[in-house]
Amino acid sequence: MPGDAEPRTSDHDDPAADGVALLIIDMINCFDFPGSEKLKPGAERAADRIAGLLTQARDAGHPVIYVNDNFGEWHSEKSKLIEMAEAKADSRALALLRPDDTDYFIIKPQFSGFYATNLPVLLPKLGASKLVLTGVATDICILFTAADAHMRDYALWIPEDCVASDAEARGQWALETMRNSMSAETSSSAKLTLAQWRKNADAQREK
Repeated sequence: MPGDAEPRTSDHDDPAADGVALLIIDMINCFDFPGSEKLKPGAERAADRIAGLLTQARDAGHPVIYVNDNFGEWHSEKSKLIEMAEAKADSRALALLRPDDTDYFIIKPQFSGFYATNLPVLLPKLGASKLVLTGVATDICILFTAADAHMRDYALWIPEDCVASDAEARGQWALETMRNSMSAETSSSAKLTLAQWRKNADAQREK
């Protein structure tokens, strides 16, 4: 069901290492909707960079949370969505970013990862206070999720090379909005590591 979060294999939620959680938004994707041909190339470029953050997060023990659209399939769940994406999309993003058994998977019915999902309950249980948002589309689901996260006082990093939009101008506008109105860090993952950003975010909160 939309909003369900598949747990890790352990019996208890593991606290987020240093309060950081990595969110991968809508990258398990069929790319079969109107305009997807414009989005897909940028999404695949972003996937290359997200894969690097994914490795950093898993190595550091940070929770990885896939937040994914339900493709309009209201009876769907994780495995079915992955099967659909594999069958419909000739995309290397899925191969690079396939969830493993230690990751969380939340299905969302609308733009924001917080709307009608278990994300607002899961994040406090994990001890998360700092969120890295990656995926698509910058000016829609990333933007709406960032706004809800900002209202809940999460520190945000939205690496500009780890998100994509079907229109560069709108993507840049969304990044500027998140940077200026939501105090989000938007430096690329080529300039920051997860560990560096965490230290910067902690220092900023101590001021």
